[in-house]
Amino acid sequence: MNVWQPLTHPVHHWTVRKPGAESSRGIVVSQAYDASAAGVAVLEAGGNAVDAAIAAAFALSVVEPWNSGLGGVGFALYHGHEQKAATSVHFGPVAPRRLRPEMFPLTGRPGTELFPWPQVHDDINAHGPLSFCLPTAVAGYGSMLERWGTMPLSEVMQPALALAKRGLATDWFTTLMLAQAAPVMRRYPDAARIFLRDGLPPVPPYQGTPGFMPLGRLSDTLEQIANAGWRDFYRGDLANTIVNDIEKLGGVIGREEMADYEIETADALPVQWGGATIQLSAGLNAGSTLADVLAMLPPPAARGSLTEPSAQWYADMAKALKSAYRKRLNEDEGPNAEKGCTTHINVCDSNGSMVALTTTLLSSMGSRVVLPSTGFIVNNGVMWFDPRPGTSNSIAGGAKALSNMCPAIVSRDGRPVVVGGAAGGRRIMAAIAQLLLFVQDFGMDVGDAAHWPRIDVSGPDKVSADRRLSPEVIDALKALGECEVVDHNVLPINFARPSIIERFDGVTARGVSDAFSPWSAALSSRD
Repeated sequence: MNVWQPLTHPVHHWTVRKPGAESSRGIVVSQAYDASAAGVAVLEAGGNAVDAAIAAAFALSVVEPWNSGLGGVGFALYHGHEQKAATSVHFGPVAPRRLRPEMFPLTGRPGTELFPWPQVHDDINAHGPLSFCLPTAVAGYGSMLERWGTMPLSEVMQPALALAKRGLATDWFTTLMLAQAAPVMRRYPDAARIFLRDGLPPVPPYQGTPGFMPLGRLSDTLEQIANAGWRDFYRGDLANTIVNDIEKLGGVIGREEMADYEIETADALPVQWGGATIQLSAGLNAGSTLADVLAMLPPPAARGSLTEPSAQWYADMAKALKSAYRKRLNEDEGPNAEKGCTTHINVCDSNGSMVALTTTLLSSMGSRVVLPSTGFIVNNGVMWFDPRPGTSNSIAGGAKALSNMCPAIVSRDGRPVVVGGAAGGRRIMAAIAQLLLFVQDFGMDVGDAAHWPRIDVSGPDKVSADRRLSPEVIDALKALGECEVVDHNVLPINFARPSIIERFDGVTARGVSDAFSPWSAALSSRD
């Protein structure tokens, strides 16, 4: 007999099924069960979709520190049940005013981080205090709550406070996520003290129940925000503490720009799609690029009687995504990252109001710096900018960066019916395009749609195809050019992590979280 040759290694050999949620009282979906539970607790206390989304966002800052936090940035969409269209909320990355290109000398070698920029000496644009962009997330959360929420901030933040006092779960997934950032994080004393043990990620016990690690001064900071209000983070005693810490570390974010910061809002970007409107974020994110993708796809009527995506459908999707990315990269010279550490929240309340909120620290554990007096991690948003001078995306004081976040809400006759979004850097847009259309065009149950195999296109040249796709689909994709067949798994992360809620009938919402995120959860308010 011929000797068997092990040419590939199966990353896993199992069938994964993520439970969904169904309720007429509301649903919260996030990448961490604890955060979804925090949002549900607020719904059950009488809060609306915005109250629940902000509760979940603050909770994620505690239980998912590698993806988001008080030092992060983000974008959101809100479509209230009494509104005819969604509002786009922008609290994306803003460079410090004193930032200058000469602060980032180049080594002459290729970069080692998320983006294809030339390497900066000691990667100081990717980690450390000079990598900080303004921490805008708290302003985003607080402003949304003031404009559309019904509960005071002090009540909405109670679940996050309780979680912060409990600490971060030390299970296998925590070990995995902290391990990615540990090689750099151990260079920064406060981050290493909180999140590492002797410079290594903590490991759960071999047997028994994993415990929780204390999170330093984070609970004190959350309590101050809850009691003094979110503006204290930008203009009060807390702001002074934050800026003092940044200055001592060598960062350049100043008091005045913290005090001056305000979020932006705009009408959502509407895309007519059959009998629906796909509403996208209008800011410096992937919303306009997804609109380009939809414009290049055959209209819904062209699929005929198909009840599931065909090989031709996937090929059309791949071509549209490639073309849209070619335009995006040529026109915007924007980020070219294939991975990212982001998180997303979807909420639908009992009235049918919907929120899609995406927030990030950019890299895993952001800048890897914990501010010593406040206990939160700051983003490394400076890495969004090209360190070479003279480009449209060059490092500049006060500049705003283009990101890959892409929250979406679908409406019919002015009523929100689907809310979705994803985490995963440049993989986000492909995931959202497919998941929305699985549900909108093919009438898939959200649970089936979340588990349906997808493709990823994160640039103009290559397609990644889920190994579960049929040979006919794989052949159609290979006919277009480079196509890599890959596993959909926890790590490597070959696909974005999307989630979705639908409420087509106007009464009962149904939601599901990302199938391959072990912590993610769609939870329902009790009927």
